[in-house]
Amino acid sequence: MPIDAKRTPDARFDNLPGYDYAPHYVDDLPGYEGLRVHYVDEGPQDAVRTYLCLHGQPTWSYLYRKMIPVFLDSGARVVAPDWLGFGRSDKPVDDTVYSFNFHRDMMVELIKRLDLKTVTLVCQDWGGLLGLTIPMDMPEKFERLIVMNTAIATGTSPGAGFEQWRAYNRSQPDMDIAALMKRGTPVLSDAEAAAYGAPFPDVTYKAGVRTFPELVMTDPGMEGVDISKRAADWWAKDWTGDSFMAVGAQDPVLGPAQMDTLRKTIRDCPEPLILSDAGHFVQEWGEPVALAALKSFGEL
Repeated sequence: MPIDAKRTPDARFDNLPGYDYAPHYVDDLPGYEGLRVHYVDEGPQDAVRTYLCLHGQPTWSYLYRKMIPVFLDSGARVVAPDWLGFGRSDKPVDDTVYSFNFHRDMMVELIKRLDLKTVTLVCQDWGGLLGLTIPMDMPEKFERLIVMNTAIATGTSPGAGFEQWRAYNRSQPDMDIAALMKRGTPVLSDAEAAAYGAPFPDVTYKAGVRTFPELVMTDPGMEGVDISKRAADWWAKDWTGDSFMAVGAQDPVLGPAQMDTLRKTIRDCPEPLILSDAGHFVQEWGEPVALAALKSFGEL
């Protein structure tokens, strides 16, 4: 049976500050036929390296607008998808459609469809909770990692900050995303904050936003725990690529303590770049973070 989904009108994405990338779509991924997935795809298709930039909740590929130009200047290809329920991708209206595997399987199929190779995984928030479980199943495609304020969720709560966030999320089914982003990242202009809310004209477009906190694996019996445990073991024992970590120190949910745990999980992950003024959305400091990552990889 087809999945009932909303599609944000294109006009909502006109003239967003700092984001003038042409949209790319696929609507026939195996298991997702009829659901249109959006992704930014910039730079040479045959570039030596590809940056795969995965956003989290409640953001979309707009989050990477300050990092994309740095990666492009290095001669790379940059792919920044929107999860289903976010950005310019279709938005199933039924909360129960969304699950860990629903999101993860879609991204695996998109990576296959685009035939991504020599990938640097760039991830934060749910981009990491999901994205960090993918390279172990296609290790030939991934060579480097840029990781920011995220976790590998293996069945325990990240802490009181997350529990407060989940409770707040439950109380706000029609969350004002622009106001949330402005409050959490005061460096945003009003126009930038509004751009984060552009994909969500009303509450019927926000099922994906509502459900992500409920999917965080805080109990050992939840979907995704077994995959995530396997991923943690893979990053600790089998990962051989270069890694770079940046941490927004003001993040009350996935801040320095949680990121130190993750750093110790990732084999040979160096000490992180700490951004003392940044919060959860580290990509808003994206240009210096991207430049520091390229320098650490020996490209600058």
